[in-house]
Amino acid sequence: MKKLFFATLLLFTLLLSSSFLEPSMAKSLYCAHKCKARCSKAGVKDQCLKYCGICCEQCKCVPSGTYGNKHECPCYRDKKNSKGKPKCP
Repeated sequence: MKKLFFATLLLFTLLLSSSFLEPSMAKSLYCAHKCKARCSKAGVKDQCLKYCGICCEQCKCVPSGTYGNKHECPCYRDKKNSKGKPKCP
């Protein structure tokens, strides 16, 4: 009886924890996929991917294409670095 209770409790805990992890993983996969496409032609890909990922996580969107189209995502377009230049590639 104790083993059945323990197994049920363990299964319930695993199911509950996976439901909390799924949305954050999906968001990261979304940003990784979108930024990979956005930075595919960048000269310095690692920097492009880094800043695109930061902007995507904050804005929840990435403009289409490899350059321009920032009107599609105003948050992404309006982010500035400490020098006042565009932060997002």
